[in-house]
Amino acid sequence: MTTTVTSRPAPTTRRIPLPVTVSSWAVPVMIVGQFALIAVVPVAIATAGALRYGRDRAVRRAAALLAVAYAAPLAVWLARPDGAQSLSKDMHPAFAGLIVAASAALLVTFRRARAH
Repeated sequence: MTTTVTSRPAPTTRRIPLPVTVSSWAVPVMIVGQFALIAVVPVAIATAGALRYGRDRAVRRAAALLAVAYAAPLAVWLARPDGAQSLSKDMHPAFAGLIVAASAALLVTFRRARAH
């Protein structure tokens, strides 16, 4: 009696870690839910993870777009002497839309990179 063991082939590409994907989903939820200042944590995790594990150039560009889209209203809010008490109240709705769109673009590029 012979037993054959089939093994799975080793993955050829590194997968994007789950915390990076979850952070990418958390960004638009926090922005829309008016927790924009706390969203710095998932933006940082998603950006760092995408730049570290994303081999696709589109993933890196989408991560950079998300970081820049979030950093712009944050820098304006920090630089203003008469800014609102929270980033969510001081952020223009166009910036919020841009951040949500950049996060969606990052998620789409994750999905596309995983398919290839």
